[in-house]
Amino acid sequence: MKLFVGLGNPGAQYAFQRHNVGFMAVDAIAAAHDFPSWRKRFHGVATEAKLGGETVLLLKPQTYMNESGRSVGEAVRFYKLDPADVIAFHDELDLAPGKIRVKTGGGTAGHNGLKSLTAHIGNDYVRVRIGIGHPGNRALVRDYVLHDFAKADHAWLEPLLGGMAEAAPDLAQGATDKFQSFVAHTVQSEAEAEAPPEPAPRQRRAKPSAEKTKEPVAGGTLSSMLRRWLGS
Repeated sequence: MKLFVGLGNPGAQYAFQRHNVGFMAVDAIAAAHDFPSWRKRFHGVATEAKLGGETVLLLKPQTYMNESGRSVGEAVRFYKLDPADVIAFHDELDLAPGKIRVKTGGGTAGHNGLKSLTAHIGNDYVRVRIGIGHPGNRALVRDYVLHDFAKADHAWLEPLLGGMAEAAPDLAQGATDKFQSFVAHTVQSEAEAEAPPEPAPRQRRAKPSAEKTKEPVAGGTLSSMLRRWLGS
């Protein structure tokens, strides 16, 4: 069994903040793979289903970011899991927006959610570091992470969430390189699709052609949900 934990703060006022991208990730996974309805468990909300043949519990602690480990610790003890079975999705200031990295163990880089997890279950859990970029000044970090994603961020955030959701079975099976590669390709492909076409050479005139319909990144249901969610 695997425990996928989204790190964030409960409440509608926090729902779209950069610090809540971990919540967004597990919400996208639940929607893409038809998980049952969320229900209250372990001082959080949880839902359980199969991903890639592996039983996966999705958990969103409702203890606020700084006490996330209390919720996760309860789930770990209940299911007798090893820290390596826990995969935490969290925002990462030191990665560019739209980038992800998967690693086991390591430091917390001042992230209070990770600090709390480490205090309750040890350090050897897996982290999916979701890049949100850095404001450029340490004094601005708090306001930056506790601020909603900008409209311009939607261009990379939707394919990022969709890619993580679609590749979640690979992550559940431990195929982290495959998971990372798929997400990176998804984000890059969307960026290329959104880029304006290069102008034709002056001596030539481009022939008109029918516009192709772009396929949704992660299926109609998830794509529609994300577009409604992101207000685009």
